[in-house]
Amino acid sequence: MGHEARVLAPCDGPPPATWVTPLGNSIPTAANGSVAPVAPDPSCALRTIRAIRDEAFDVLHLHEPMAPSVTVTALIVDLAPAVGTFHAAGATAPYRFLTSGARYLADRLDARIAVSKDAKELVNHYLPAQYEVLFNGVEVDRYRHAEPFPASGPTIFFCGRHEERKGLSVLLDAMALLPLDITCWVASDGPETAALRATYGADPRIEWLGRVSDDDKIARLKGATVFCAPSLHGESFGVVLIEAMAAGTPVVASDLAGYQNVATDGDTALLVPPGDVTSLADALGRVLSDTALAERLRRAGDRRADDFSMATLAERYVEIYRYVIATHRTNRPSAGQSASQRWRRRMMRFMATWRVRVQKVFRRGGRERS
Repeated sequence: MGHEARVLAPCDGPPPATWVTPLGNSIPTAANGSVAPVAPDPSCALRTIRAIRDEAFDVLHLHEPMAPSVTVTALIVDLAPAVGTFHAAGATAPYRFLTSGARYLADRLDARIAVSKDAKELVNHYLPAQYEVLFNGVEVDRYRHAEPFPASGPTIFFCGRHEERKGLSVLLDAMALLPLDITCWVASDGPETAALRATYGADPRIEWLGRVSDDDKIARLKGATVFCAPSLHGESFGVVLIEAMAAGTPVVASDLAGYQNVATDGDTALLVPPGDVTSLADALGRVLSDTALAERLRRAGDRRADDFSMATLAERYVEIYRYVIATHRTNRPSAGQSASQRWRRRMMRFMATWRVRVQKVFRRGGRERS
């Protein structure tokens, strides 16, 4: 749309693109049944401040603004209008420990977005305010016009982190109830990969792909007979379901609130109770064997994917950016702003003290090694 954008984020290794500003290494942190790479260290905070100051951005778009990482730093320094997008949903422990300081920081946001009604319900409970729901977007045309990966027969595709909440073991158990001519492509990896391969590795119908590129993922989505998302919990929005629909692949998924934001059972997908191996196998078997059902799901899914076009989402966000630039500081409660400033000063002093302590530790360690 003609606007220059940069991504500021922790980056383990060289940045993946010229428009990415790396802020330092991340620290894997348990969150919502998964692992979130955050960077709460002082060096990352200083890089964040320097990057925001040097670039002089018109607006900052902060994803998960209350995460203890670069987004909190951006709110503390408050150098540009800020839009916050909240993704988490369900029982997320960190919100239960939010302090009054976090609420003061939230008052620095000029606009608040949630990616689903479930995400809105969670954050609004702890940080009450006005939130607009904007679902995540997908580059629909990229999926529609991709070349499919060739499949030798009926094929199920799974793509997700190998951890308990993604429910991969449920799908692999369901494979035992499906015909022998069906192949299951399993992409990505995670903390359960070794255990899953030890348990199910003897089944030649399961192909372990490991991590795949975006292009490979799209080709597999396009080439599969059905896409399966057997997650057990913790899904606020089913973006991967939209990707499969845009690729023209029927979807079988768990009947979770986050997935219901995207799919309707019997219309755009088949939804089954989470963790129910028999129901999952039955739904997969129906799609694989009933070509009329598969075609009906495919057509409805293709129409549904248009509702989540990235272009449409970008247009709405640009409207929000223009609004917050025009109204920055005029739409904040003065009492909250004053409290935020006091909290900001305390945080800056704390960060400076932390930095000095870390430097002392490294110097002492160097002397001990020498």
